[in-house]
Amino acid sequence: MPGGAGPVPCAWRPRERRFGGGRFGGGRFREQPSRDRGQVTIEFLGMLPLILLTLVLLWQFALVGYTYSLAGNAADEAARAAAVGGDCAAAGTSDLPSAWSSSASVGCAESGGLVTATVRLRVPVLFPGSVAFPFDVTGKAAHVVEEAE
Repeated sequence: MPGGAGPVPCAWRPRERRFGGGRFGGGRFREQPSRDRGQVTIEFLGMLPLILLTLVLLWQFALVGYTYSLAGNAADEAARAAAVGGDCAAAGTSDLPSAWSSSASVGCAESGGLVTATVRLRVPVLFPGSVAFPFDVTGKAAHVVEEAE
């Protein structure tokens, strides 16, 4: 150091670690005895139900969103089929997975040159094809009636 000052004393020094068992560390690493053994395991087991509940709720929300997507597509297919003179109900349920098509309700109505299709689907609870929620998801679509030439 310039000016002849010696090394600056350090206030923080790492704690010395003692290894037992000679030169090659034959003994266990020894620090202060821990009374927290298993603390992480206990905390994880305490949080596990909350983690699982969160995953189940996220999965259920994904099923609700997927059901809305299926209902909208089925209504669009049904309205398109009815607009060209096809079978509305068959077209509405043709692309649905079996877990949703068993509870599907398809209806078409024509007024003023416009065909409107409504599809109602039940939202499954946790697994498609299982128990359903007590509410339905509704998808609606409309197409202009096409006249045959």
